[in-house]
Amino acid sequence: MEDPAELRPVTDEEQPPTLVTSAEIARLAGVTRAAVSNWRRRYEDFPPAVAGGASSPLFAWLAVQDWLRRRDRHQDVSLEVQTWQALRAAYGDATTAAVAAAARYLARAGVTTNGADEQLPAAVQVLLDRFAAESDPSTALRALTDRMADSARRAGSDQVTSPLIVRAVRHFVPQLQPGWTVFDPACGIGALLLALEPVDGLVRVGQDGDADAVDILLARSTLAGLGGLRIAHGDSLRADRHPGLAAHLVICDPPAAAGDWGRDELLLDHRWEFGTPSRAEGELAWLQHAYAHTVPGGQVLMVMPASVAYRKAGRRIRAELVRRGIVRQVVALPGGVASGHTLPVHLWTLRRPLEGEPRPGSVRLIDLTGNTPSGPLRPTDAQTVDVPLVDLLDDVVDLTPAVHLPTVRRDLALEYEQARSELADALAGLHSRLPELRRGDGADLWDGATVTVSDLVRAGLVELHDGEPRVVGSQVDPGYLDGFLHASPNVRRSTSQSGSYRLDVKGARIPQRELPVQRRYGTAFLALRDMEREATRLAEAAKHLADLAREGLGTGDLEPDGT
Repeated sequence: MEDPAELRPVTDEEQPPTLVTSAEIARLAGVTRAAVSNWRRRYEDFPPAVAGGASSPLFAWLAVQDWLRRRDRHQDVSLEVQTWQALRAAYGDATTAAVAAAARYLARAGVTTNGADEQLPAAVQVLLDRFAAESDPSTALRALTDRMADSARRAGSDQVTSPLIVRAVRHFVPQLQPGWTVFDPACGIGALLLALEPVDGLVRVGQDGDADAVDILLARSTLAGLGGLRIAHGDSLRADRHPGLAAHLVICDPPAAAGDWGRDELLLDHRWEFGTPSRAEGELAWLQHAYAHTVPGGQVLMVMPASVAYRKAGRRIRAELVRRGIVRQVVALPGGVASGHTLPVHLWTLRRPLEGEPRPGSVRLIDLTGNTPSGPLRPTDAQTVDVPLVDLLDDVVDLTPAVHLPTVRRDLALEYEQARSELADALAGLHSRLPELRRGDGADLWDGATVTVSDLVRAGLVELHDGEPRVVGSQVDPGYLDGFLHASPNVRRSTSQSGSYRLDVKGARIPQRELPVQRRYGTAFLALRDMEREATRLAEAAKHLADLAREGLGTGDLEPDGT
């Protein structure tokens, strides 16, 4: 565990400068490398190199930011990126602590938090105020939280539940009802709790051992005006802050397996209704903790490592869950849906029976491991099997879906011919969508007048729906707007030094051109978008064909032509 003292923000005088190369300055400022070289030659006040050699000098990014601002060039770097870079400079790799400090600052008027009342560096406060004024405090915090989550996922951390797991939980969660209580005993920053569709009267309850994550969630809910939220700080297994809670639904992506989940001190705890988990079975402790917080008829949807379904140490607990009809469904998700690894994970569904309710006769097992991580979640008949309880209660009690699905003999020769036809269709579709473009006159549209999306919103020409711009009326061409939103200058200004990208829609700039020109460019941009979609389809068809061919050649179902 990290020393909390190491997570405090350093002062302006203490914080080491973030060093950047000329190429990184160019990318962050949205200009060419030649432009940065010209700045160094032409302007005596350009910040001098502070490290590196003559061939690869390094500059203090905060000093460069200040120079860009004074030269009125800083509009080419989004406020979101500036704020993120300033937080990283103050907190280093402690990104959760950094965003928690920003959350406490943005929500300082109306949220009680668990963190220290630290003083953010003045430069960070200025950027947060500007960022919040440009959009709004809730949008600003959501953007910083997204960057923190992206940073954690790129580092291979399970600290934040991945969007693909959130998507799967939302798909398999039961239909929510008004007045229900939903509980997440390891809620983190609220990825699962806040992902549920708004329902009138829904009560969201959570707990987490990371005080910074709890503060982020509290600030997010306060700034979004979300009611019915009760969040506590603390280790849910060792110090349950909601001992009398009975929820209609418990959702949880528990912490990655740790060596000590508190077994020795919790040996006789009443929650171990199905058996006391071993030290290696912390996930089954979380599972039973979640079940202990359900009302009769309530359900648990728990993200579990695939190994929990078959490990020898958990056999007795699995057997009791099956024997009593508590475990209703196990879904094996595709490999790659988790952030920190490519191994498959499972979604377990438990249900606390109503009094007098008959015990179900089977467990539904669903195997989606053959799907792509972002592929369909609705299982086919071939991916689903209802296994009688008696067939599961053997010496292993293996709940791995693939073990119980029947083996189907495939006609690989027929599948290969069908895949060849699909690939040919994809090739033809790609060729038909290539836009006709000719050599231009060399005039850069960005050299002329530009307008921000915020200006278009204020003029009533564009509306934002869930952060996505939609054209209103006929003065702006939708294809033109979308194309230039994703053009390189807007991509560069929305990309942080670490490579984290999130489009800053409101601050994005669009060249001002008359409607006929917009329409010509818009048609080309839409054709490129169609071409990209067909190219993706082509790549998928080619990979599918290659996989079938290798499998068929290896099994003897296919062979090469000729002698």
